[in-house]
Amino acid sequence: MRVFKIPTLQTSTNKSVRFPDEVIERVEKAIMGTDCSFSAFVIEAVIVALECVEEQSGEQSDYKS
Repeated sequence: MRVFKIPTLQTSTNKSVRFPDEVIERVEKAIMGTDCSFSAFVIEAVIVALECVEEQSGEQSDYKS
């Protein structure tokens, strides 16, 4: 499994997602002082989670962040 790394900004499509306030606070604390947006952080977290799920199920992903 790949280690989570705080990403830099990238091009993306807009999606609306609701997060619990505590999660928002934790993400904002984690990215404070970095060149990372909330969205970029969440995207990287989802990619790592998907890779973990795919690894557990034996699937492979072609997506590279």
